Amino acid sequence: MNNSNRFSFIKPEKSPVFYGYIILFFGSIGVLASAPGQTVGVSVFTDPVKDALGLTRNQFSNAYMIGTFMSSFLIGKAGKWFDEFGARYVAFFAALLLGVSLVLCSLSVNISNAISSVLDIQSWLIPFTVITISFFLIRFSGQGVITMSSRNMIMLWFDKNRGKVNSISSIGVSLGFSLSPMFFSGLIDDYGWQQSWQILAVCLFVFSICVIQFYRNKPEDFNLKPDGIESEKEESSLIQTKTDFTLAEAKMTRAFWIIGLTLAFNSFFITGFTFHIVSIFESQALSKSQAIAIFLPISIISISVSTLCNILSDYIKHRIYVLIMITSGFLASLGLLFLSKPFGIYMLISGLGILGGLFAVVNAVTWPRYFGRKYLGAITGKVMSFLVIASAIAPTIFSYSFSNLGSYSFISYLNMMFLVVLFVGYFKVKNPQ
Repeated sequence: MNNSNRFSFIKPEKSPVFYGYIILFFGSIGVLASAPGQTVGVSVFTDPVKDALGLTRNQFSNAYMIGTFMSSFLIGKAGKWFDEFGARYVAFFAALLLGVSLVLCSLSVNISNAISSVLDIQSWLIPFTVITISFFLIRFSGQGVITMSSRNMIMLWFDKNRGKVNSISSIGVSLGFSLSPMFFSGLIDDYGWQQSWQILAVCLFVFSICVIQFYRNKPEDFNLKPDGIESEKEESSLIQTKTDFTLAEAKMTRAFWIIGLTLAFNSFFITGFTFHIVSIFESQALSKSQAIAIFLPISIISISVSTLCNILSDYIKHRIYVLIMITSGFLASLGLLFLSKPFGIYMLISGLGILGGLFAVVNAVTWPRYFGRKYLGAITGKVMSFLVIASAIAPTIFSYSFSNLGSYSFISYLNMMFLVVLFVGYFKVKNPQ
């Protein structure tokens, strides 16, 4: 029996349809399964958890930042695990770890009280430390490893049709993430924050069984080929990768750094903006309902851009997407600067929508196109560490801008200075192949 089929009754080589489509389905569910570890999932639990732990908003935000920042140092290593052990086992253990982490989060008050009782100390540092460690675990396993391994697995099963397939996955994932805050909020209303995390943990334990049954590393393990091609004529039409770059080799190219930092900028801006959106709008005399209302048009633009650009990505040069991302970042930053004006809101919505839509394309499709498939885990793992660090520091920098400088305008100026550097560096970016 093929070792890649161990512990499973599913045999990809005997599937009546190309197994890549099954990979597409379950890999997309895998990305969605990371939602409890993403900012969009954690933010719903912020108020009830911080109040139960007796922490201030700043203390809770700092715990989130420290835990997220700590996780970034291990995510690069997880990428190498992906290359060595494959998506199946890496995603399996990540799903289990995320489930266990959510259980620990649900028991954070009990654990804090137990430690305080044993040490006979009453201090905010105890619950702060407990929730920081919990955030480290859920951010590492959720935002980092499950997302990376599931997305990379899909990309390994497709080549010529990689963009089209990613467009299908991106639509489902985008809709799922858009609906997840409402779903998590409903759970909390019905069952409380502790039991809600435990319910999500059980879902992840069940999903880990699905991972073992349906996840597979790459088609070559089963004498299959990407895209399900069968004839030599079809194979010759594939986009051929001449070189598989190692992480060290990839880091020597301008493309790696400009693309990676552009994606990190997206992570920074989106996370910081989402974390403080109500405060940002209130600072411009706009209501909470107006703040929340912008997510719908942003999602519509993002899904539309992602679908179109994913399909076109099989036929055009990807460097144009990087330029559009940088340009849309400028647009969104100017929108934040002039948020009090109606045109500022439109600029912000358009910029963030385009930026988010292209992020889904570039972060999934460009890396195997530029650097090959063999060391994809190590390369995307390193890039993921950029994104995690950016998302870790964003809420604090946004908060500092408002509390110490009196305005969020500083963020716009900071963004635009960073984007100018990326814009200058962009002109010498080329496909390393």
